[in-house]
Amino acid sequence: MRILGIDPGLRTTGFGVIESEGSRLRYVASGTIKTETMPMASLPARLKVIFDGVREIAARYEPHCASVEIVFVNVNPQSTLLLGQARGAALTALVTAELAVAEYTALQMKKAIVGHGQARKEQVQEMVMRLLALPGLPGKDAADALGLAICHAHAGASLAALARSTTLAPRSHAQYRRGRTY
Repeated sequence: MRILGIDPGLRTTGFGVIESEGSRLRYVASGTIKTETMPMASLPARLKVIFDGVREIAARYEPHCASVEIVFVNVNPQSTLLLGQARGAALTALVTAELAVAEYTALQMKKAIVGHGQARKEQVQEMVMRLLALPGLPGKDAADALGLAICHAHAGASLAALARSTTLAPRSHAQYRRGRTY
C-alpha cells in the first residue's frame, strides 16, 4: 500500500510518500510545498499553491490513501485559523483526488515514531531516517509528513483489522448526565 503523509502549514507544507508491505516500509519520496516567498496578504493565492501542490503530488505518486496532521490550538488564535485554512486546502486536494484520509495528532505521530509524545523535531527526523533506511536526515516538515505516513501504515492496518472483525451499531438511547453518555 502506498501512503501519502501531509504535514500542513501555511508557509511550508511537508509531504512524504512511503510503501508499506506488511511490516516493511520503503521510502518513495518526500519534500515540501513552499509559499513563504509570497506576500502574507495573498492568502487565497497561498492556499491555491498548497491545493495545487498536493493535487500534483497525489497525481504523480498515486497513493492508495493519505494521512494528515490534525491542527492543534495555538496560543495565537489567528495563527490557528491560518493553519486550519492551509490544512483545509490540503484536505480538499486529497479528497478531490478521491483518497481516503486518516487524521493523527502530532502527539500520536510522535508516540508511533519515537515512543513518546514530547519528542523534538530532531528526534523525529532521526527515527524516520532509521525506519526508512535513508542516507541522510530529511527536512523537518518532510520528516513529520513521513512520520504521519509511517504512523498510518502501523495504525491503519490495526484499524482495518478491527473494522473487519466487528460492526459498530449506533446507540438506540443514551442518558446524559453532566455531559457524559451512559
